[in-house]
Amino acid sequence: MCIGGGIGIAPMHPIAQAMKEAGNQVISILGARNQDLLIMEDEMRAASNQLEICTDDGSYGTKGLVTDVLNQLVAQGVKIDLVVAIGPTIMMKFVCKLAQEKGLKVLVSLNTIMVDGTGMCGGCRVTVGGKSKFVCVDGPEFDGSQVDFDEMMRRMEFYQESEKKSYQEYKNHKCKLEDKL
Repeated sequence: MCIGGGIGIAPMHPIAQAMKEAGNQVISILGARNQDLLIMEDEMRAASNQLEICTDDGSYGTKGLVTDVLNQLVAQGVKIDLVVAIGPTIMMKFVCKLAQEKGLKVLVSLNTIMVDGTGMCGGCRVTVGGKSKFVCVDGPEFDGSQVDFDEMMRRMEFYQESEKKSYQEYKNHKCKLEDKL
């Protein structure tokens, strides 16, 4: 089961492709806020044996969340050996929660803030299985049932005010190189 939400669909694509090429039956669930934000539908359809689409607003596919579709498939008795989820942190948190409730193995690919890619800055630190891990060097893939998503979300909020301020200060910035082109 490959579950991609938003831009998490892009890194999900090669995973689904590899799983299918290895002879696995691949069911993919794609989620987006609305139809206009759904990406890579054709590519994921080709990389999957079955493709389910859902949008928060119901503008395309099933109205609801990826967890709603996952829950429906489990209720229908679909055999799932592994759930792989990539997307917004809140989506991955609830996919993992549902997978745990249903006794499913779940793997997530985390997308924390990464500054230096060496683990030295600590910006991507997460708690996995009660131990500190660094997404840039220890991951980004982890057993989703072991990730402390609440802590991860709190840490990811740390830079929001700085990002907002930077955006406001520089939204009218004009690149000086454009004048020389």
